[in-house]
Amino acid sequence: MGNLIMGYFSGWLSWCNDLLSRFAWGPVTLFLLALSGFLFSFGTGFFQLRHIRLWWRSTFGSAFRGKSQKTGGITGFQSACTALAATLGTGNIAGVATAIAAGGPGAVFWMWISAFFGTMTGYAENLLAGLYRGKNAKGEPIGGAMFYIEQGLGCRWLALLFSFFCILGSLGMGDMAQANSIATGLQDAFGVPPLLTGLAVAGAVGFAMLGGIQRMGQITERLVPFMAIGYTAAAVCVILANWRQVPMVLNSILQQAFNLQAGLGGLAGYGMKQALQVGVARGVSSNEAGLGSSVMANSAAGSPPVVQGMWGVFEVAVDTLLMCTLTALAILCSGVYDPARYAAALGTNAFSALPNGAALTADAFRSVFGPGGGALIAVSLMLFAFSTLLGWSYYGERAVEYLFGPGALVPYKLLYLSCIVIGCVTRLDLVWQISDTFNGLMVLPNLLAVLWLSPQVFRETRRFFHAKGTSCCTKEATV
Repeated sequence: MGNLIMGYFSGWLSWCNDLLSRFAWGPVTLFLLALSGFLFSFGTGFFQLRHIRLWWRSTFGSAFRGKSQKTGGITGFQSACTALAATLGTGNIAGVATAIAAGGPGAVFWMWISAFFGTMTGYAENLLAGLYRGKNAKGEPIGGAMFYIEQGLGCRWLALLFSFFCILGSLGMGDMAQANSIATGLQDAFGVPPLLTGLAVAGAVGFAMLGGIQRMGQITERLVPFMAIGYTAAAVCVILANWRQVPMVLNSILQQAFNLQAGLGGLAGYGMKQALQVGVARGVSSNEAGLGSSVMANSAAGSPPVVQGMWGVFEVAVDTLLMCTLTALAILCSGVYDPARYAAALGTNAFSALPNGAALTADAFRSVFGPGGGALIAVSLMLFAFSTLLGWSYYGERAVEYLFGPGALVPYKLLYLSCIVIGCVTRLDLVWQISDTFNGLMVLPNLLAVLWLSPQVFRETRRFFHAKGTSCCTKEATV
């Protein structure tokens, strides 16, 4: 009787979530994502392209020139690594593969287009977060979409709703689903018991959480470059081993970019991937531009608003234009992608019928590294999932503090660590689906505020270049 009741409840919950998910990731959300990318790209004279030297030197380049100042709780480079820790998830490995299976090689073109315009959505939301910052009890800068939703849009109830969705998303997709990925990978590759994995991962994440954003930044600035460089090097090796195929692959990407199926696959990826970070079969983009989450980490650095916006451009470019592109080229150049294999799913656009994307990526790496290629993907998935745990723990903390005050942080941390253990030892199919929906629901209030406050984004950008004695649409500025 109990099992019957639980089955009925689970089915009802799944049905309700499906309806809500269609709203959260429906045409309105896709339209707002596209509108924001186009608006801020054209409105700033294609800042991401015209001033590529500026934003590169002001972000990644500053870390090597010793200019990444610690103006807040952490440096700009540490805040970017914390944000990248959350966005560089298993979707960079599995999500891209699934998008190719769903839309063919042409979906890669739409991934590039969405990421190109998405850089300016990331720029706008990060700039606004720099304008509407608060301070915690220690006097350190904190920020997030909830601050500019309340102060800029003047809608506190919408800011509270955003924070609520963020908390649920952090416990679901950012916590339990990622922990489950780590446990599954370790059990399959090395036979490690899931409970042992859960306790070990909870201990490691707890250690990072106890040190606050400073310790989080110190860990991520070491972990993120290590895993990103390691995975990048391996993917480049796969591409170089098949370098003769690169021209043909690029040609097929461009040729198939404008057929209906590629458009569907790529477009679905742009809107859906930000919620489906663990690589389920609906996404291409994994940069979270428009989600309003990464701005929480960047705000902790206390950087000037426009400079903080540049970090948003950098994060989207690294996550999608670099990491996701390398995955796509490795798969297509290695020859493991077989269109006939996905004919049934392609014909019906049934994304759920597609196989695990991580397996396709692993096949590409095995073609060059042999059996070690599968182990390499397994380790990469675990590192990427662990980094996501760290990033989303901080996002959840900021949302809890905004919603309930500092006194609720300790209970939240204990709950977050408990969910890691639970996630390692349970099946989470429904949890993944529900947390996807909550992530999608974060997009709507965030983009409504960002679009409403767009005049401030343009004004601050012009003011920045005017102070430097140059035009935002002509010459290069110096920093």
